[in-house]
Amino acid sequence: MYQKVITIAQQKGGAGKTTLAAHLSVALAQKGLQVAMIDIDPQGSLTEWYKIREEHFGEEHTGLHFFSLSGWSLGTEVSRLRRTHDIILIDSPPHVETEARAAIRHADLILVPVQPSPTDLWATQATLQLAQREKIPTRIVLNRVNAVSRIYEIVRDELGDFSLCTLGNRVIYAASLMEGFGVTEAAPSSPAAEEIDVLAGKVIRLIKQSASKQLAETA
Repeated sequence: MYQKVITIAQQKGGAGKTTLAAHLSVALAQKGLQVAMIDIDPQGSLTEWYKIREEHFGEEHTGLHFFSLSGWSLGTEVSRLRRTHDIILIDSPPHVETEARAAIRHADLILVPVQPSPTDLWATQATLQLAQREKIPTRIVLNRVNAVSRIYEIVRDELGDFSLCTLGNRVIYAASLMEGFGVTEAAPSSPAAEEIDVLAGKVIRLIKQSASKQLAETA
């Protein structure tokens, strides 16, 4: 895999970046990939989740490699991890500020969680514009969705080809994080686990497509 760094970015706080990062990382690791997680969000929610996970599984048995660091050292760490891991997943801070910009610039793919509301949709534009300037592929993950709502249909249609996957408004996403799990571990037969598994599969396909494109361009 050549395109392997995934940044989860969103200018608006509370959109579900950390939730997405944790569940997706676990699902990718379950597919046999070496996954590194990097938390550069000063709030440290992903770090807190990983501490609980270490307490449950033991430090050497989480199935993931975790790093909490500041944005200024991100480039060095990403360069190192590219040589040893299949996937590097970065949880960036809200607001398109220095550290968030660094996380976007080092990415091969950007995932943007968006709740189906006008304010989330408007806030997403800054992230999309920055990604476009950097020429980095970007996809939207619609999060906390009530699939029968009219606003969901409007937001989904507005996003068009940017939309990659939809995650429902399900309590199990938060409940499993509180125990240090991913939902594919805590409730593997649940609709939530199926949603995350579908997302992980789509992410892997995007990465493979990007790698194939790179090989074709350099041939």
